[in-house]
Amino acid sequence: MNKSKFLNIDESTKIQYWTNFEPVEGEKYQDVIVFNYGLVCNIRHFEYQIDFFHNKGYKILLHDYRGHYESETKEGIETITFENIISDLNTLINHLNIETTIHIGHSMGVNVTIEYAFKYPTEVKKMILISGTIFPPQDVMFDSNLVDISEPYIKEIKDKWENQFKLIWKNAYLNPLAKFMVWRGGFNTKKTNLDFVQYYMKKLGQLSPDIFFQLLDEMREQRVIKDLEQIKTPALIIGGDKDKVIPNYLQQILHKGLANSELYIIKNGSHVPQVDFPEFINERIELFLD
Repeated sequence: MNKSKFLNIDESTKIQYWTNFEPVEGEKYQDVIVFNYGLVCNIRHFEYQIDFFHNKGYKILLHDYRGHYESETKEGIETITFENIISDLNTLINHLNIETTIHIGHSMGVNVTIEYAFKYPTEVKKMILISGTIFPPQDVMFDSNLVDISEPYIKEIKDKWENQFKLIWKNAYLNPLAKFMVWRGGFNTKKTNLDFVQYYMKKLGQLSPDIFFQLLDEMREQRVIKDLEQIKTPALIIGGDKDKVIPNYLQQILHKGLANSELYIIKNGSHVPQVDFPEFINERIELFLD
């Protein structure tokens, strides 16, 4: 990838992005793969897919959502919404003269991808949806409503001891117990090492915890389920049969809701099957694209 670039969406928002091609003025680009990562995640969750499809000759676009890392917005965290994220992405795609896209979304990136495909159906040729859900995650994460019950209390603690909460959030990657719990809860421990988890948690600590709760509320309020039958974009839905975060029956429900979809559940896959078993995931995606 070349060095990151920035696009000013407006006077208050700029988006960081990367491409593996240098756009030429006047030239149009087809079937560019766009990666949409999950809730307070980062593009490294797709590192094996980026390398694979780059080597296959696909053009690739990576981007950070507004308010994430070097993508800045002066309008406040409350403007980090799916509507604005999708609008920012479409502005970026048009800026790069990209006419058609293939979207790969993971976890919350599935919600972003589905909403984008609904709004821009002629642009999105295909979409790959990994470990996502159309239901509010508070009601289904870890196959319980524990997150829904605990969220108000966690927010109360965050607001009451704001500085202490942010300090713990920022440095959680240094806590061996926290790192081990994330590793056991979200990854296949036999396939993904602790270094990957530490990198993920360190990047997470660079973001404000307010972004986490803002987007969690966005996912609660999203009503994408009512639009599913109108989405005709071919979709490959992927899940891991050992996903503890978003159990794979939720991908089965998504498969039933999207008429033009295929379902691939990978054995021993966690919430990030594209990291656990990249060779199988990449081959299955390539088959779908072909």
